[in-house]
Amino acid sequence: MKDPRVEKLANLLVDYSVKLKPRDVVAINGEVVAAPLIAACYRAAIRRGAFVVCDITLDSLSEIFHAEASKEQLQWLSPLALQKVRTIDASIGIWAGQNTKGLSNVDPKRLALVSSARKPIRQVFMDRAAAGKLRWCGTQWPCNASAQDAEMSLEEYEEFVFGAGHLDDPNPIQAWKRISKQQQVLTDFLNRRRQIRIVAEDTDLTFSVKGRKWINCDGQLNFPDGEVFTGPVEETVEGHVKFSFPAVHNGREVNGVRLTFERGKVVRAEADKGQEFLRAMVAMDKGSCYLGEAAFGTNYNVERYTKNTLFDEKIGGTIHLALGAGYPETGNKNRSGLHWDMVCDLRKGGEIYGDGELIQKNGRFINKRFPQP
Repeated sequence: MKDPRVEKLANLLVDYSVKLKPRDVVAINGEVVAAPLIAACYRAAIRRGAFVVCDITLDSLSEIFHAEASKEQLQWLSPLALQKVRTIDASIGIWAGQNTKGLSNVDPKRLALVSSARKPIRQVFMDRAAAGKLRWCGTQWPCNASAQDAEMSLEEYEEFVFGAGHLDDPNPIQAWKRISKQQQVLTDFLNRRRQIRIVAEDTDLTFSVKGRKWINCDGQLNFPDGEVFTGPVEETVEGHVKFSFPAVHNGREVNGVRLTFERGKVVRAEADKGQEFLRAMVAMDKGSCYLGEAAFGTNYNVERYTKNTLFDEKIGGTIHLALGAGYPETGNKNRSGLHWDMVCDLRKGGEIYGDGELIQKNGRFINKRFPQP
């Protein structure tokens, strides 16, 4: 029997997140394991009169490529992939897989070569999105691999995923419109601030946001959503931060990440596990040692760490920072083949200050008009 929430999610992605119109060219991408949602999105897009390009991939292809490709092949940039991102009006990415650890044993230098080579695709994508020429959204399909990472049964994980997206509500789109209004109050407040300071266990970090724009993430970029983000002024990041949860990138898990910044640049990168990989990513290119994003998680329906950044960075009462590429719409100018989000939990003793004013303590905003649990 079909889960009615799958069709709800497909309609939400098409109508609310990317707002498809007749004759829009939309790319729908996903792993074969996510076939039910891919098909539902495809049907919804066709019914809206869109022109649909659908790419269905296999975990094993990426594993073969990263293990066996020559250096020349690793550094090859597909002109078709570049043309695609220059052409489409909208993109729906559906994330799922049969093995989230498939790239765990790949040499970090090979991963860095691939990421660096594909930097032009990422930059075109981000520039077109910032200019309003490309609407995009990415979402997670509840699959066994991700359920295992989250230490849940598949049924438990389905409830977690759909619950985080308010898909049990009679009208999820209206629910997200209400969330959007509440988050906009916080966004407007932050857009009047010039400096942010984060204080927590082994963490004291400051950065300027003067002239930068905070963005309200309300289900139109990622789904489920629930964050407010900006791009720090690149050379103003000072201090140190310890990330509370393992940082996951390309299936590689790095535990106990600690970063020290001076004049915006990472000058020390340490980890209890995976330090070599961490340092290889930080050294990937010129921009990979700077912050491209800083964001507050505001989705209080997400309460636990699941080793999936889509959810972990949204946990209400956390902040996440991304090394590497920034989003142009925030005003951040950092460019890199890397964009790696890492999460710091502020729910036990953490504090956030805006221009010296305490705005959040223990994961709860002081101003009751802001998103609250």
